Amino acid sequence: MNSTYPAQRINGVFFQKTIATIGTGTTIRKIEQYAYFFVQQREDESLELQALGPDNALFGDAKNITREELLESYLPEPQKSQEYARHRAMQQQEIQKAVARGDKFLKRGENFSAEFEYSKALALDEENVRANFGIGLCYIVRGDEPKARMVFERLVMIDAAFQDEHKHLFNEFGISLRKASMHAEAMAFYARAVELCPRDENLHYNMARAAFNMGEAKLAAQHLGDCLKLNPEHSEARQFVDFLKRKHSAGA
Repeated sequence: MNSTYPAQRINGVFFQKTIATIGTGTTIRKIEQYAYFFVQQREDESLELQALGPDNALFGDAKNITREELLESYLPEPQKSQEYARHRAMQQQEIQKAVARGDKFLKRGENFSAEFEYSKALALDEENVRANFGIGLCYIVRGDEPKARMVFERLVMIDAAFQDEHKHLFNEFGISLRKASMHAEAMAFYARAVELCPRDENLHYNMARAAFNMGEAKLAAQHLGDCLKLNPEHSEARQFVDFLKRKHSAGA
């Protein structure tokens, strides 16, 4: 059995075969039914399984599965795996094109067109980081706080949103939340980023800004201290500390 599944990362289509009985009396007969699933191995070595439709689209909720369950109840389908890989490649191209158009429209200030393109990308992949950031910015610009908050809640659950390659995007999104007076969301957003990037001094500085805007001067000072521990030469943080000291002295 183990020879069927070489020791390599699992990323492909598997199937289950079941026997169903149809008809009654003299017309009764048995037929084979096949259900297809896409299985991928995560970075932590766990396996995720999700149903695959006839159009190669994933549907239903993904679930965890052990390697033993996979070996016992499913068989690999190489041809379907190739078909699905081609489908995903074409889908990724469409997503990238839609996001690129959305970025172009957003830079021009054409928010309605940008939102339309980002929505097309998210219809294909609701966790696409660039599309989520883009449509979130569109909602913030037009003052639609409920939808902006919905995107914020989705983004904080996507670890990839806080990777280095997206740093300029999450900085822009966090700053936009703060400028839109969504201070609690900005604070939670940066807190999530700090969980994943604890040694980024700029995140601590941004948290200080968000905390100060919420009226939490002491919390702001704490985050400025964290920022300066990581980079004692952070000029904006030093200026902010001086500002808080003057403010405190004036208040005293």
